Amino acid sequence: MEKEKSEELNPKNFVGTVKYGHGGVLVWRCMSASGLGNLVFIDGIMNHDRYLNILKENLKLSAQNLGIGNKFFFYQDNDPKHTLLNVRLWCLYNCPQNLKTPPQSPDLNPIEYIWRELEVEVRKHDIKTKSELKTVMMEEWKNTDAEISKKTS
Repeated sequence: MEKEKSEELNPKNFVGTVKYGHGGVLVWRCMSASGLGNLVFIDGIMNHDRYLNILKENLKLSAQNLGIGNKFFFYQDNDPKHTLLNVRLWCLYNCPQNLKTPPQSPDLNPIEYIWRELEVEVRKHDIKTKSELKTVMMEEWKNTDAEISKKTS
């Protein structure tokens, strides 16, 4: 049944949607063969200063919580934020085993497999808001079986 011209813009005929599959929530995450590290939501625009702060606050803490101390390889792609001098210097002194990978390359960056699994689980939920998305993502991240990280590392 077709709506009359006068009814097509009536709010009762609208269906709300939330787009989150293409950049609605920006996330930093890490993993090792020992399990999953921190998941950090990034509000606003990511720049090198914000990225460096995330590393300072989360990378070593995640490594410590996973029981790997300073014995880890740090994978990051060649995003310009990752290659600026202050970020490179911090990485040189804090995680000297630093490997650069192409962006979103699951063959070279094992966290992409886990990220894909997380996305599948998140999409099973009826999410209406960005806040709900963040809550579901955090719950699913915490519920992700640590064994998956051993298989992908």
